[in-house]
Amino acid sequence: MPSEKVLLQKQEKVNALTELLKNAVSGVLVDYKGITVDEDTQLRKELREEGVTYSVEKNTMLRFAMKNCGMDELTSVLEGTTAIAVSNDDQTAPARVLGKFASEHDDKFTLKAGFIGEDIYDEAGVMALSKIPPKDVLLAQLVGSLQGPIQGLAAILKAVVDSKNEGEAA
Repeated sequence: MPSEKVLLQKQEKVNALTELLKNAVSGVLVDYKGITVDEDTQLRKELREEGVTYSVEKNTMLRFAMKNCGMDELTSVLEGTTAIAVSNDDQTAPARVLGKFASEHDDKFTLKAGFIGEDIYDEAGVMALSKIPPKDVLLAQLVGSLQGPIQGLAAILKAVVDSKNEGEAA
């Protein structure tokens, strides 16, 4: 039987993981078995640049934390080596970075599952999410697509005003 001190430490760890999950807008679980230290270092750097928190966790601790948050559906993938990446503000950042990394390291790095808010995604769903561009790129694309028709409308209105001015001058 574990000592009271050990149990208290484990409870604190579960509480910290529960808070991490509750505050996250998205997250991805991965099996990282087989990647080198250099690859892991590069991955962690990319995740930090995107504002994503990444850590290796014990499956038991994650299982308790997920149950505390109502994410029981994710507990089925908690086998083998598990790392979790969560973001507090970007819904696709964990999936985008880890999906790219997984596609470059097929044999040693596997996406297990993920979530955005209360929606749970399997490996295929997380991989689909990884293809979505960042929010600022999507907004730039939206502005670009709106800009063309607005410029066309402005040109037509200017032509109408110019033709009326020419008619009045004559």
